[in-house]
Amino acid sequence: MSTSARLIPNHPVPPLRVETVGGPCWRLCDQKPKHFTLVLFYRGLHCSFCKAQLQAYEARYEEFRKLGVRVLAISADSLERAEQAARDWHLDELTVCWGLTLDQARDWGLYLSEGHGKIIDGVEEPDWYVEPAMFFIKPDGRLYAGMVQTMPMARPRIDDVLAGVRFAIDTDFEPPGGADAEVCRHDTGCAAPIRFQAVGKV
Repeated sequence: MSTSARLIPNHPVPPLRVETVGGPCWRLCDQKPKHFTLVLFYRGLHCSFCKAQLQAYEARYEEFRKLGVRVLAISADSLERAEQAARDWHLDELTVCWGLTLDQARDWGLYLSEGHGKIIDGVEEPDWYVEPAMFFIKPDGRLYAGMVQTMPMARPRIDDVLAGVRFAIDTDFEPPGGADAEVCRHDTGCAAPIRFQAVGKV
């Protein structure tokens, strides 16, 4: 059974180098936004949920830019499929990247799905693809926040994402989720477990 990494807030994220539609290769280490790089991993051309998500980010691209956040979308699709997605979905501002490898997907802790040749809205599934995820990366290459999903539905609403970005910037909010397991076991840095008590007859 293959294993995937789990990224930890305030720790460096894995290197990431991918090709882009209509441009040069993209490297995470080259990015120096004012606040965050937002990496959106998406399933691919066959996914209508991805289409809706990326079109929403395209429509709000300028809001992210003004907040000092650079947004890009990455899939394991081929160049031809990524080009079609950018064209058919009218992604003119978003940087659309393609060719994510299995090793890269595992390094980033993404869930993988196997294609079964289904035709969805006229588009055939690829042999494999990643399930959606989003990561906010600090300019120094450390993880600020991440959300990894096992299925295409119920993605974070873009209004909530923007509100969270504004809150993080305005309050200089330190990212939670980075406590070491040993610290928690020794009860020196983590909250005590919640205990529930039944009410009425059981």
